[in-house]
Amino acid sequence: MADTISSYFGDRITINPDICNGKPTLRNKRITVQTVLEFLSAGETPDDILHQYPSLEREDIMACLQFAARLMERHYTLRAVA
Repeated sequence: MADTISSYFGDRITINPDICNGKPTLRNKRITVQTVLEFLSAGETPDDILHQYPSLEREDIMACLQFAARLMERHYTLRAVA
């Protein structure tokens, strides 16, 4: 089991090193935030996603968007790598 499990947005977004290689997931399920964001960016609607993933809730999709927005609030520095 994981040493550290982090959760955000009322436990909707979880980061567990033992699930999906530590990528942020929805409620400790094997559905990543990235997957939901990719569906949305491809033009899928929240209703389309909920149909494909019946275990999700509309609030899960909103949490993915909030999580992505929070990541963009950070300052990033790009460095050249060999």
